[in-house]
Amino acid sequence: MTKRGCAALATNRSTAQRVLDEPGFVLHHYDWSESSLILEVFTRLLGRVALVAKGAKRPTSQLRAVLLPLQPILVCFGGEGEIRTLKSAEWAGGHVMPTGDALLSGYYLNELMLRLLARDDPHAGLFDIYRQTVKVLSSGLDNTTAPLLRAFELLLLQDIGFLPDLTQQTLTLQPLQLEKNYVLLAEAGLRASQQAPCLSGAQWLQLHTALQTTDALTALLRVCAEWPGEDRAALQTQLRNLLHYHCGVNSLRTRQVMMELQSL
Repeated sequence: MTKRGCAALATNRSTAQRVLDEPGFVLHHYDWSESSLILEVFTRLLGRVALVAKGAKRPTSQLRAVLLPLQPILVCFGGEGEIRTLKSAEWAGGHVMPTGDALLSGYYLNELMLRLLARDDPHAGLFDIYRQTVKVLSSGLDNTTAPLLRAFELLLLQDIGFLPDLTQQTLTLQPLQLEKNYVLLAEAGLRASQQAPCLSGAQWLQLHTALQTTDALTALLRVCAEWPGEDRAALQTQLRNLLHYHCGVNSLRTRQVMMELQSL
């Protein structure tokens, strides 16, 4: 059996898999019965898994205070089917719940993960990036939320294979020229363009370099924070269009909520 915090897999005579003390985050939950919940949990070694938490809605359940979004937890579960059974869960510690705009941004990240990640598809590197992102959101640092979201979006798209090579034009395979402008399109990748929103070749190469660093999230956060507001807005629009295309929607629900709250 592995140390605490790592998944310990055991197989009994019925070949049902049991996972012990696996790091995870609750992305979403659904009502399953009057007293139970279906959880969508993002785990480090097994990816996104569906778990039934029996009795979790009861007032006396100890799980009520643990199965919260954007909080690091350790889960034990078992079963063979698409929806497995949660045996236990406990808070892993590390940071408090984000509040305000940071909380809504965290829900936005969760919606992206639910739409773009298949169940039982491991993404250990992305899990670490997600954990780091949520920790920064919880820190309450000023003026970091928007650059942080752009950084996470880029890393998510790269991890799942939807981000093209940022050093060349996608269709022609010609290297980017530093002074020319390029736009990121869902079906065509990077293409030369003079119409807004677009970024220069130098900026796309700057993002590419940051993506290759050991601590890519911090490097991208620094790059996006240093850009002028109009360039950050151009990047946001292009990444949003790419994400919506692959999510199969015109707008994400969490973004609609954020826009409605901003209009009040």
